[in-house]
Amino acid sequence: MMTGRSSRTARGIYIANLVGQCAIVVTGAVVRLTGSGLGCPTWPECVEGSYLPTARQAETWHKYVEFGNRLLTFVLVALAIAAVVAAIWDARSRRRAGGPARPVILLLAAVPILGTVAQAVLGGITVLTGLHPASVSAHFLLTMAIIAGNVALVVRSGDAGDRPVVFLVPRPITVLSWLLVGVSAMVVFLGVIVTGSGPHSGDALSENRFSIDPRTIAWLHADVVLLFLGLTVGLIIALALVPAPADARRRAWLLLGIALAQGVLGYTQYFTGLPIALVTIHAMGAALVWATALFIPAALRTRG
Repeated sequence: MMTGRSSRTARGIYIANLVGQCAIVVTGAVVRLTGSGLGCPTWPECVEGSYLPTARQAETWHKYVEFGNRLLTFVLVALAIAAVVAAIWDARSRRRAGGPARPVILLLAAVPILGTVAQAVLGGITVLTGLHPASVSAHFLLTMAIIAGNVALVVRSGDAGDRPVVFLVPRPITVLSWLLVGVSAMVVFLGVIVTGSGPHSGDALSENRFSIDPRTIAWLHADVVLLFLGLTVGLIIALALVPAPADARRRAWLLLGIALAQGVLGYTQYFTGLPIALVTIHAMGAALVWATALFIPAALRTRG
């Protein structure tokens, strides 16, 4: 029987886009934490007259760190184009077999390419504004939005069709799962403000930070993380009390594990002077928490 589920190849491409967006969070963090934000001082060229780093640049090894991050953007562009091609190919295959076209998949497949283009433009603005903390923060938050779009693409491509949603658990649990997503967004946003207020401004010679007390915003961030952990534990308990899908329970436990590791990392980096390695891992953890939280509501419903 023909269903609307995307092919294994197409779903693999969609998942690769999600992984790629999480990876650029890490490389972007390395750029900022090593003070390499202006390693390529111009945009779209790396240095005036050259798209590649040159020996005459004064930015020493920083130019290679920033250029490496720019190169990953080209990988993301290739993956994003592949996602659109896969969505079109799948739609044609389904139509030939008498299945549903599912235009929503094509719309979601456009998110990676549109988001990557927007990131390239915003990255240029970030360089041209001397790493203003607002543009740097927007750069990171846009990646979080693209990750959300990629999660939606992976989820919807795995659905059998686009029929109305059927909830598999009582409605309050579904509401709790979305509340958890909302609080995770707050955690990520406050984490960005903490970083923008701390010592890692992105470039050693162009220090540009939010004029917010780092200690105050860090403790506010920690308070929201505790709320997030409480909601996660509450969701796990709620799922244990009803006949919930096993996949939803596994995702909730995975989220708790990642969040607890993030909490330990957060306090450790705070009390050890924000070492680069720990902050980089923490940035990656933020992307994982966000993506995992987004996958949980999808496990509580079906569109069969």
